[in-house]
Amino acid sequence: MIEKRTPIKVTEAVNRVMAYAREHTYEIVSIEESDGRVLAEDIFANQPIPPFDKSPYDGFAFKAADTNQASQDYAVSFEVVEHIPAGTMSSRTLQHGEAARIMTGAPLPRGADCVAMFEVCQSYEDNEKELMSIKRTIQAGDNVNHKGSETLEGTHLIEKGTYIHPGVKAVLATFGYATVHVSKKPVIGLFTTGTELLDVKDDLVPGKIRNSNGHMIASQIKRAGGEVKMLGTLADDFETSYNAIQETLHEVDMVITTGGVSVGDYDLMPDIYDKLEAEQLFNKVAMRPGSVTTVAVKGDQLLFGLSGNPSACYVGFELFVRPVIQKAMFSKQPYPPKSKAYLTTDFPKPNPFTRFVRSRVFFKDGQLWIEPAGPDKSAVVTSLIETNAFMMLPGGTRGFKKGDRVEVIFLETVYGQKEPWTT
Repeated sequence: MIEKRTPIKVTEAVNRVMAYAREHTYEIVSIEESDGRVLAEDIFANQPIPPFDKSPYDGFAFKAADTNQASQDYAVSFEVVEHIPAGTMSSRTLQHGEAARIMTGAPLPRGADCVAMFEVCQSYEDNEKELMSIKRTIQAGDNVNHKGSETLEGTHLIEKGTYIHPGVKAVLATFGYATVHVSKKPVIGLFTTGTELLDVKDDLVPGKIRNSNGHMIASQIKRAGGEVKMLGTLADDFETSYNAIQETLHEVDMVITTGGVSVGDYDLMPDIYDKLEAEQLFNKVAMRPGSVTTVAVKGDQLLFGLSGNPSACYVGFELFVRPVIQKAMFSKQPYPPKSKAYLTTDFPKPNPFTRFVRSRVFFKDGQLWIEPAGPDKSAVVTSLIETNAFMMLPGGTRGFKKGDRVEVIFLETVYGQKEPWTT
């Protein structure tokens, strides 16, 4: 007897899964190894920036009051008593009528309160003395980057859950974080199912296809920040598949299987979940493609049963698995971000359920545009080549026309949003 399944809305399915999403643990890595990782700690300024008053330009430092009488008709002269390169502290306190030649980034000498750039000064020598003159008034504080003007000590700089990119690394280095706490990558066990599957190295034989889902999902796991544990392909045999999944649960944080979740004679995953005594969160979602996506939970481990159709499998991962991985890595914004874009072409297909169309999104003439990346069928794999977003079309609509604004979910980004998409 074929099981009757009742579909639930996508948002409800996402919420049921995320109710079991948990922050993972952390590990300590060197700053050199931190690229692309996610911070597992808040970062605070342990010093002011700049740490001292410094010059932002090459020029001369002196007391601003000494230029009070300066004008285009009257040049005020200073004796240059010191040269201060970047990285060197002044050896003396400047007196009235004295100036220091100072380079960009060098600490302001004691007694000075301003800097005049070389371009507004005249340098010369007289009686073997190095002199400088200026024909304008300078105010105290002019051309000085004051201590703490960028960041005060104790300032909260970076939030836990932030993706470490070159700018973040620059800040970590500035404040002396030679090692950083980063989220430990959750380990995701990955099975593909189906006696019909061949390895990528195998020659095609009648009735068989190469296993594309395994490599695709492994890549999606890595893009989401997880670590893949490839567990091979399960044949369409209940006991073999059950034993393999049961034995691997203690080795991984969550399990993904692709295929075996429909209602055919060899779709074994629902029965395997039952024997594992895993609670089934849902077994049908009101969406296209991937409506048969099934998720169960055993203890604190999620088991994702994704469709065997490549595009449906791809969509199911991005909607349900990716946010869990992001949450595990302390992200405060685990959901792929959503926006709106203009359709470049008609999309006449009716949508009884919410449809996620594999699409290409791009900017043109200052506007965001979107178009299907290829044929919109769940078994099609080639439409994934240029897919960088999903076009999210609500259920109950009867198609869209060129120029309509539609909702877009971005995929090729490390940034997200706090709330799931309402569907």
